[in-house]
Amino acid sequence: MVSIDPSAQSAKDNYKLLIGSIIPRPIAFVTTLSEDGVLNAAPFSFFTIVTADPPMIAVSVQRRGGEHKDTAMNAISTGELVVHISDECYIDAINTTATNAPPEVSEFELAGLTRAASEVVKVPGAAEARIRMECVLEQALELGGTDGSPSCDLLIARVVRFHIADELIEQGRIDAALLQPVSRLAGNDYAKLGETFTKVRPL
Repeated sequence: MVSIDPSAQSAKDNYKLLIGSIIPRPIAFVTTLSEDGVLNAAPFSFFTIVTADPPMIAVSVQRRGGEHKDTAMNAISTGELVVHISDECYIDAINTTATNAPPEVSEFELAGLTRAASEVVKVPGAAEARIRMECVLEQALELGGTDGSPSCDLLIARVVRFHIADELIEQGRIDAALLQPVSRLAGNDYAKLGETFTKVRPL
């Protein structure tokens, strides 16, 4: 087994090891509004649940050259975001939004997505998504960085409204096979749900 000291190699090399090891990763497709009203959209695979009481999720937005990405900047300035679960039905559009567009350009519009009005927050969601969560920003943590400046913004968001397609939910549970979630691997690779199996937890 190879032993690697992360402090002895570059951040890029550590990144490669992380994204190649921690797989598959769910993809948060996030919409935010700029202060000028531009609807920003972007996918993030550094994404997880924080707690269910109240329902909270976390999205880590990596900075570019020490600067906020539009998603983090907008969420921090407005306190709102909509997080969608990425699935096979609209993964091509999600991939389109990953383009490096300037703040005044809406990736949402570039991808040809359809706006879905939110009930609690001002940020619209994507009608194509079969699960979306309206969120308010609970905390934004500046983390990482070895040169004195943060390398990411960890957005901890509280879910204030769930929107779930009728066919996906029964007795409060989501049908994963019908959802057809898409997850991130390394490089340009993605994965579908694939084979599943059941293990009962020991008492």
